[in-house]
Amino acid sequence: MKKYCEECGREVETKEILKKETYDVCGESIEVDARVLACAGCGEEFYCEEFDNATLIKAYNEYRKRHKLLLPEEIKNIREQYGLSQRSFAKLLNWGDKTICRYENGSIQDKAHNSLLLFLREPENMRTYLMENEIVLDERQKVKLFDTIEKLEQDTGFHDKRYFELLFTKTPCEENGFKGFDYEKLCAMVLFFAQKSSELLKTKLMKLLNYSDMIFYKENGISMSGLKYAHLPYGPVPDRFDVILDKMRADHIAQIEIFYEGAYEKHQVIPECDVPEGALSDIEIDVLNRIYEKFKDFGSVEISDYSHKEKGYKATKTGEIISYAYAMDMEL
Repeated sequence: MKKYCEECGREVETKEILKKETYDVCGESIEVDARVLACAGCGEEFYCEEFDNATLIKAYNEYRKRHKLLLPEEIKNIREQYGLSQRSFAKLLNWGDKTICRYENGSIQDKAHNSLLLFLREPENMRTYLMENEIVLDERQKVKLFDTIEKLEQDTGFHDKRYFELLFTKTPCEENGFKGFDYEKLCAMVLFFAQKSSELLKTKLMKLLNYSDMIFYKENGISMSGLKYAHLPYGPVPDRFDVILDKMRADHIAQIEIFYEGAYEKHQVIPECDVPEGALSDIEIDVLNRIYEKFKDFGSVEISDYSHKEKGYKATKTGEIISYAYAMDMEL
């Protein structure tokens, strides 16, 4: 792309550069990585509506992340799952006609509105809301909405929970460290590491969980999470971990954000809430802290290579579950 450069006094070739930019979002300074169009010769920066809009959206989304606010597309998904127009949804909530439209187009919602939207995301909560509040919708719309809620309750919830329970056994055995799978405990472990780390990548997280469970088992005779770990090319990996991450995303515990660093695709773990109070015991926190301190300066490749040297990994083949019996050979 060519542009006229005031400094060079002629049409010049342009280049993209990355730089830090700070935006004021709701009175808070938000620093983000920005793509900027610049002169390939002198470096003079040009106005680029596409890049500037993308950077502004990134700043708004960073603010939302910090304050645990729903993204515009998440608000739209909540509305659409009930088959409501923007105007009907605003009427249902007793908000101004344009409020939903503004939120879905990028305006930042206030915390009270965000809390109500989060509450109404669950069909059973929407049912309660309809039954306990004065609703401006006409009778035909109410009947249709109740029908939609009933279908959502039949399609989700119980069936998803049942499927998840069938995948992850509650029966203690050597493969899970003699502890039935504990989803809440695992979520607390993931949040612990995600909040301690400035940039926690998915590959490293899987190794941190493995070492935490194995060392806890070695010292206490039981695993922390009840996870099984499989031998995969990049080291030990929690069995069916992608299914677990999908549930964490759906439950707004943590999500994976993909970004690029040069030619490399990276999957960063982003926490969406704090570790619940009392979710981890003192001895569990002690083990997690020791694992974190041991590997805090390791990159994903380094910790993967390190895990390849463990006896349990070397004694198993690709796809096999690594027994917790091998934890006895682990050292920090």
